Amino acid sequence: MDIITADQFRAEPGVDDWRPGEAGAVAEFPTGTFATGAALFAVIAELAEAANHHPDVTVTYPTVRVTLITHAAGGLTAKDVALARRISAAARDLGIAAPR
Repeated sequence: MDIITADQFRAEPGVDDWRPGEAGAVAEFPTGTFATGAALFAVIAELAEAANHHPDVTVTYPTVRVTLITHAAGGLTAKDVALARRISAAARDLGIAAPR
């Protein structure tokens, strides 16, 4: 699996919510309530299982922080881009927008 750079990640459509760097790509979703955060986490868990690609997720009141990185590759890959898109779309479907 080929590693991509932070610039390559940023250039992909549908990943505007994400801040890529050496430690992976991070997005913080302001959920407003713990229950909404839990709902977003549940969707992220389903997406991660379906993709067999598991992010680090922190659920707090009132934010969900997600970090994506392909550990086996040692950096960001196309798998991270694909899952980032799906997570951002799921957040939007729940009425959650990440700050830009």
